[in-house]
Amino acid sequence: MTQELIETVEVLRPGKSLVVAIDGPSGSGKSSVSKEVARRLKLAYLDTGAMYRALTWFCLENGTDLDDGAAVEAASEALTLDISTSPQEEYVRVGGHDVTLAIREPAISAAVSAVATTLGARTELIRRQRELIEQHHRRMVVEGRDITTVVAPHAEVRMLLTASEEARLRRRGIQLGGSQNAEQLAAQVTHRDAKDSTVVNFTTAADGVVTLDSSELDFDETVQAALDIVDTVVNHTAVPRRAVHGD
Repeated sequence: MTQELIETVEVLRPGKSLVVAIDGPSGSGKSSVSKEVARRLKLAYLDTGAMYRALTWFCLENGTDLDDGAAVEAASEALTLDISTSPQEEYVRVGGHDVTLAIREPAISAAVSAVATTLGARTELIRRQRELIEQHHRRMVVEGRDITTVVAPHAEVRMLLTASEEARLRRRGIQLGGSQNAEQLAAQVTHRDAKDSTVVNFTTAADGVVTLDSSELDFDETVQAALDIVDTVVNHTAVPRRAVHGD
C-alpha cells in the first residue's frame, strides 16, 4: 500500500453530519474502496451487503424457505445481528456466532439474491441501517445497492461506483483467489446483479449522484478519486454528474 493511503486526510465537517453513500454493482470494488475512504476520513463504515448475507445465512441455518416471503421477513425481524462499523476491523455475528467468513461462502452468494429481493426483509434491514447511521451521529461511509436512493437519499455525498463487466469479473476472480471458473464468476457477478436489479436500480445514477467509473483505475487511484468527490461536494464546488479520472 502506498504511503499516500497510509495517511489520513483532514477531518471534514467536524461535529457535523457527513454521510458518504456509495452504491455499485458486484465487483465494482465498492467494499474495499468504501472501507479505505472511511479510514482516511475517520468515519464509521457499514457494509450493508454483509447484512443481507448474514440474514441469508440465518435463513439457511434455520431451514427457512427462501421462496416464502413472509417467512424470510419474519426471519429478518428475528435476526440478532452484530456487525462491525469500524474500517479498522471486520466481524459479523449472528446470535453471538461469528459468521464473518461463513457469509462469504459460495452457497450464501448463490442464495443472497432471494433474500435481498424480499421486500419485507429489505424494509427491516433498511430500518436497521438507518439506525446505525444515526447511532454514529451521521458520520459514516455506507455502501450497498440502494444507499443513495433509499437508505440515505439525503446523504451529504452520494456516488455510484461502477466499472466495466470485464473489470468487475476480473476483480471478483482475484478476490476469490482464482477458486471460481468463468461460469461461476458470471453467476456471482452479472446474474446476481440482474436479480437484484428487479427491486433496486444500482446501475444508473439518480439525480445528484456522481458516477465514478473505475474501469481503468487501480485501487489507489479509485480511492483518491472518491476522496476528491467527497472534498469537492463538502466544499460546495461544482461536481459533475460523471466524474472522470484517469486516461
